Amino acid sequence: MRLLISFAALFLSALLLQLSSGGVGPLDALTGLEAGFSRGDVGFLGSMHFLGFFIGCWWAPRLMGTVGHSRAFAVFTAMGAIGIAGHILIFDATVWAFLRIGSGICIAGCYTVIESWLQAKVTNENRGRAMGTYRVVDMGGSLVAQLMIGSLASLETYVAYNLLTILCCASLLPLALTRVPQPETPAAPRLRPRLAWQMSPLAVAAVLVAALSSASFRMVGPIYGQEVGLAASQIGLFLAAFVAGGAIAQYPAGWLADKYDRRWVLVWLSVASVASCAITVASSGIGTVGIMAAAAFFGFTTFPIYSVAASHAHDFATSDERVELSAALMFFYAAGAIAAPWLTSRLIDGFGPEALFIFISAGHLLLVVFGLGRMKVRETRDERTPYVYAPRTSFIIGRLLGKSRER
Repeated sequence: MRLLISFAALFLSALLLQLSSGGVGPLDALTGLEAGFSRGDVGFLGSMHFLGFFIGCWWAPRLMGTVGHSRAFAVFTAMGAIGIAGHILIFDATVWAFLRIGSGICIAGCYTVIESWLQAKVTNENRGRAMGTYRVVDMGGSLVAQLMIGSLASLETYVAYNLLTILCCASLLPLALTRVPQPETPAAPRLRPRLAWQMSPLAVAAVLVAALSSASFRMVGPIYGQEVGLAASQIGLFLAAFVAGGAIAQYPAGWLADKYDRRWVLVWLSVASVASCAITVASSGIGTVGIMAAAAFFGFTTFPIYSVAASHAHDFATSDERVELSAALMFFYAAGAIAAPWLTSRLIDGFGPEALFIFISAGHLLLVVFGLGRMKVRETRDERTPYVYAPRTSFIIGRLLGKSRER
């Protein structure tokens, strides 16, 4: 309880931010389609969100160094609020795309500030409990945000977006009112994508496939749900089932990744992901319960891939390389997430809703082949880092998780 109270401001800001940001993408998809946007337009909105996310990850540490944590958080929150509120002023896909860049910058920037603050406050004694609580807040907020979609979609458009704007603004209050002194600003990590490839080409490939799966489902999933006959409230449950499945999967995936060769864990997760894609497509005609169960299974098989890949890459890194390696993996994830929503929405437009999962399964099949090939050219390591759930939130997450990876 003392730990929770000491971190209350940070966790409350993260929760409110997740509630706000988690609802924007699905609401944009449903509102945009109703307003006459093409499926390609909706996918492009998702891609622009991740472009903003990448910009925010790069810019946030530099802005913190200039104006401090609290002011930087206020700047990013303002950008997010403007990005959400601007949706109700003009219904134009191009304008919304620029607004989504702002909301993406907000998410990456605010999480950078929160995680920088957390990193300065945690100690070796409370790191595990603090990260466990942070994981619950992050995943729980994401789950509740998806469950909100049905309620938001039933409201007038301006009311729905105003509620998300209020939540975004409210995330500023806990950090602005806290009396805890601001920590020193950490140096921004160098962005060295080549480092991740040097440590583990398989981890880079797995991160790209994880981005393909997650970003496509989160941003284009509402299009799929609408195509297979789900109502707005059911689309929220459809996305929430994916998040819930991914949250549950962290424990068995972590146990397997610590007990067995992580390359085999990645390969079998991808095989299971291909199966989950097939089940999801097949379940579209067997009723709502089957569709929800398939979405949960899809999240269960695809969500842990990023964390397993990150753990595998860190097996080959030294303590001094962990922060830059985490940033490099985030770079590849952002690159894949930028491309995936627009591409999959175009495929749905041309070949039907099943194309979403056919494309995702093709990516996982390639990962299986690549993983089996890597096993022939590189031996496994006997000494491995502990499995750690790695949130895809900022380039400095490696500072927060660094000591958790040391035995």
